[in-house]
This record gives sequence, C-alpha cells and structure tokens, in this order.
Amino acid sequence: MSPHEPRRYRRVVAAEDLVSFEVAVDETDLLILAEDRFSAEARRAAHRARRQIQSHAALHADFLSARSPLPVPERVPAMVLEMYRAARIGGTGPMAAVAGAVAEHVARELAQRSAEVIVENGGDLFIISASERIIAIDAGASRWSSRLSLVVPPGEHSVCTSSGTVGHSAGGGRADAAVIASDSGAIADAVATATANRVGCEEDVEAATRAAAGCEGVEHVVVICGEALGAWGEYEIRPITE
Repeated sequence: MSPHEPRRYRRVVAAEDLVSFEVAVDETDLLILAEDRFSAEARRAAHRARRQIQSHAALHADFLSARSPLPVPERVPAMVLEMYRAARIGGTGPMAAVAGAVAEHVARELAQRSAEVIVENGGDLFIISASERIIAIDAGASRWSSRLSLVVPPGEHSVCTSSGTVGHSAGGGRADAAVIASDSGAIADAVATATANRVGCEEDVEAATRAAAGCEGVEHVVVICGEALGAWGEYEIRPITE
C-alpha cells in the first residue's frame, strides 16, 4: 500500500461531534477529528515530529534500523526520548513506537486549540476526550473482526493495533490483531508490535496477552488470532450490533 492510498480501516474511527479531516506529510498520513478543521496546524505539528526523528537519525544511524532496545544518547528530543523508553518497555527497536509517538505529538499540539482531539496514524490512535470513545477492532479474516469494540474512557489515551495479517504495516507473527491501550502513544505502539510478533498460532494468544499485560504503562490488551481471543485490562469490551 502506498502511503496515501485510502485506508479502509479508517471507517472504524467515528465521532459525530467532531470534524474529520486528513493531513499527509511525506510518509505520515493522518486522520484527525477535532472541533474544527485545523489542517495547517496539524501539518506543522507533523512536520515538527518528523524533524525530531530525522535530525536524531542523522546522528544515530542505528535508530532507524534497530529491532531491539538501544542505549539512550545524550541530548535527545522529547518525543524521541519517549520512543527509546517505549522500546525498552516493549523489547523492540525505537522505530516500532514511531506511529503512536507521532499521533500523540500531533494530538497534544492540536489540544491547544481543540479540547477534543483524535489523531489516527496508520491504525494507531491518540485520543484526548472528555467523553468515552468507542473504537471498533479490525482483526482481518478472524470471526471476531468488527464484532467487538473497545470503550476508551474519558481522558488522554492511546490505542494502537499491530497485525501480522492485516494492513500496510503487517509485520512478524500471525496475530490478526494485537490491540494495546496506554496513556503513552509510543508505549502502546511498541508493545502492540512486540505482542503481534509473539503470536505464531492460536495457542500463543494467552501467553502474548499475559506478556503485554505485564508491561509498564499498559492499560488494556486485546489479542486475536483466528478463533482465539485474549483480553486483559481496565476497559470495557462491547459487542458491535448492526
């Protein structure tokens, strides 16, 4: 999938009280819901996030390619520092946290203008909301796909999804969906990646769910592979009815 090809999973994100718009900056392709169409502000925020990553990577080449945690260098930009921290927690390379980290960065900048903000970046969400938000779970060909939703409580939360079978960034493992919620976009993204990579078959779902639940900062876990489903955490899981 090219970076700006329409992303069908975006139908799972809806909020009738907010204005929906899209912003693309190079490979960063965002769906944003806010109280008004803050396209220029969102674009500038995405540029600033990307600049942090690019300037850091220019000095630390292994930052982009590492698949395991790295030592934290001196004088690291704030968002990049959170990616290093998330990599340590999830047991991944820092770039496994990039989509969630960027979503959070843009959401927090837009929150200066809009009290309610949802930013989606490649299926990874950061939500700032005074009311609960319902997020449908896309799990590809699994029978659980689009039959369950996660009820995200009011506040500031990230919900990130990784998959070995679905989407433009499908990676290792065979999980149809590894959904992680956290108050940190970087942590949610890194742990979702690590969790999806742990699932090679349905029998791995229980252990992968347990491992994710033990990670610092994780609020909720949903892991789906075929017929198997594992869940842990503080959020309500609600069936989707037609």
